[in-house]
Amino acid sequence: MASTIVSSIGQGTGIDIGNMVQVLVTADTAAKKAQITRQTSNNAAMISGVGSLRSALTAFQDAMAKLNNKTTPSFNAYAAKSANESVVKVTAGNTAVAGTYDIAVNQLATGSKVASPPFGGGASSAVTAGKMVVQQGSNSYEIDVPDGATLQSVRDQINKELGVQGISANVVNGEGGARLVFSSTTTGKGSDLMVSGIPGLEIDGTEQMSDTGGGYITAIAQDAELTIDGLAVKSAKNTITDAISGITLELTGVSAKSGATATPTSVTVSQDNDGLKKSVQSFVDAYNTLQKTITALTTSTRDEDDNLSLGPLSNDPTTRALVNDIRKVLSEVGSGDQLTTLSQLGINTTKDGTLEFNSVKFTSAMNDKKLGSQVQELFTGDNGLISRMNKAIDPYNATDGSLATRKANLDKVAKNLADQQTALDRRTEALTESLTKKWVAMDTAVAKLNAQANQIKSVFDALNAQAKNS
Repeated sequence: MASTIVSSIGQGTGIDIGNMVQVLVTADTAAKKAQITRQTSNNAAMISGVGSLRSALTAFQDAMAKLNNKTTPSFNAYAAKSANESVVKVTAGNTAVAGTYDIAVNQLATGSKVASPPFGGGASSAVTAGKMVVQQGSNSYEIDVPDGATLQSVRDQINKELGVQGISANVVNGEGGARLVFSSTTTGKGSDLMVSGIPGLEIDGTEQMSDTGGGYITAIAQDAELTIDGLAVKSAKNTITDAISGITLELTGVSAKSGATATPTSVTVSQDNDGLKKSVQSFVDAYNTLQKTITALTTSTRDEDDNLSLGPLSNDPTTRALVNDIRKVLSEVGSGDQLTTLSQLGINTTKDGTLEFNSVKFTSAMNDKKLGSQVQELFTGDNGLISRMNKAIDPYNATDGSLATRKANLDKVAKNLADQQTALDRRTEALTESLTKKWVAMDTAVAKLNAQANQIKSVFDALNAQAKNS
């Protein structure tokens, strides 16, 4: 930081030395200072612009990711509704057919839950070493039980080695003693667990547990049983994808009965034009938000005095390349059958680069041209619009992308400018000190000369006065 120049009037010259030094220092450093200030301001604006652009790109990609969620697809052509979700939940895909179905659930699919014979010593009961074999259907798993094992350690070993298979164990202390209880996430008839190989831990999952023996606790594993419009259906799982084309059923409970007859739940599947329209509008809005940010960063404006003000990324080649790449994606022909372009859905690019969405044309595409089932492929297919848009943006917005590189280079420029400013401050301080010393020395010399002149003048004045009086 340059030292402050204090104003002082020279005793010898009467000159304001501080002001004179200030003028000389400014004349020497003003051009460089102005250059550094201008470049620093421009560089800071570009850093801010790059940051704003990256934030806008990230927000756009986040919005696309939400629309591309595989768990809750945003572009399904059909919507399904269950009259009683405590019995059955339903979702529809693009291959569904509009209609109504009556579904009655007689029983849910269950997994195997079995218990060993009781051990009197609780969880610390000793277990004989050996090879435990756990069998489920055609699958068989072996566990080597070491010497010194207990019910607790065997439980831990089962959970560690068979957890990935969906088989778990725990120790339950009952009135008759401690039992090793096995559970399985696999459901369906024939998935009962069988345990053999270790004395005291033998379990036949098809036999009911007794006071002294092992077996199933409540019931053997069973299939789900239901009727769809009166037609009997069985499933090893409670999530059924192949009973009705294009529809997934999730069984959540058993239907209430009126006498011996199960009360059916009505499931309705209908064309979801409103849902599709909302999702398409969400994409258009997200893209327009990005485009408006880019426009603000690259557009030149004029102030009240008609002075031109450039946007922080005006004439920036990286931003121009980005805009060209994402606009190219919008105009590309997709890989669908009948629906291959956004314009078929009423989406077109305006003069300012944003998208406009014509709802009348969209409705016609859904109702008259029956394109609803192809919207999902256009947007979220393997080579759909969202996938291609992300491929266009990633080279710019990735952690090692061109915008990150640009930011790193701009930061280096900012550091260099800061170093230049520090050097200029040091020069300003040194020059101020040097010039101040020189001007003070000159003023002191002038003061001495003035004093000598005054003394000489006094001598001559005295002589003249003496001459007049003699």
